[in-house]
Amino acid sequence: AEESNPRADVIIAIAASAVALFEARGMLHGYTPAGAENLRTTPQFRSPSEPAAWTGLSAFIAVMAANTLELDKRGVAVPEHWEDLLHPGLRGGVVMPNPASSATGYYSISGWMKIMGEEKAWEFMDELHKNIGVYTHSGSQPVVRAARGEYTIGVGSDLRAAREKTQGAPIEIVVPSEGTGWDMDGMAIVKGTKNLEAAKKLVDWAHTRKAHEFYGTTYAIVGHKDVNTAPENYPANPGDFMADLEFSWMATNRERILAEWARRYDGKSAPRE
Repeated sequence: AEESNPRADVIIAIAASAVALFEARGMLHGYTPAGAENLRTTPQFRSPSEPAAWTGLSAFIAVMAANTLELDKRGVAVPEHWEDLLHPGLRGGVVMPNPASSATGYYSISGWMKIMGEEKAWEFMDELHKNIGVYTHSGSQPVVRAARGEYTIGVGSDLRAAREKTQGAPIEIVVPSEGTGWDMDGMAIVKGTKNLEAAKKLVDWAHTRKAHEFYGTTYAIVGHKDVNTAPENYPANPGDFMADLEFSWMATNRERILAEWARRYDGKSAPRE
């Protein structure tokens, strides 16, 4: 809405897959913040351009939360790979977010497209749809509902899964070895800002170690390579499993992918409240 007459100075804590769309439309002022050399490179916490069009603050991944009690009832083993979600014994037992209304849902299917290739990912989702009980409009709800035993496996939020397990839920948290989708909170300066120097100061501060320690009170994966804030029961070495996503691709293909997803699968989406 502000593209032709920007009022904002800085974009902060918007998904990088969305910030990349601002970049594609020429709406960002390139700036590499002080301290950028301390950002993680696996995954990459900045745009590939120089100076950086945007940088990342904290990241989050898609996981499977598998209820072991419900799996036992169905006679199905704890999944190790995404393909295991297609087991016929899981019919109606899988829940995941609707990617049109949940960022977690969109980076989940983007991860599958990167790992499998787009054509095979659609084939995978066609088969998965047979086992889906419902598509929620929240990234945490699939994990919560699996933790309660309402469904057998929830694909969803990493931090919520760790929290539910720590609180005693009978779930195993699975990050498939072939990789998983993810996204991060991005930050960028808006092109045309009338407060450029102040914007640079804010961006510089946001990339200090102290700031990243603060992000770590809420997120498990933060940009500063020397800050480790993963909570109890969080998957080990998540960077090893984060798919090599291209945020620019996620941004420019979003409308096309979501329209196709809705055409194929929206019939099982939960009612909007």
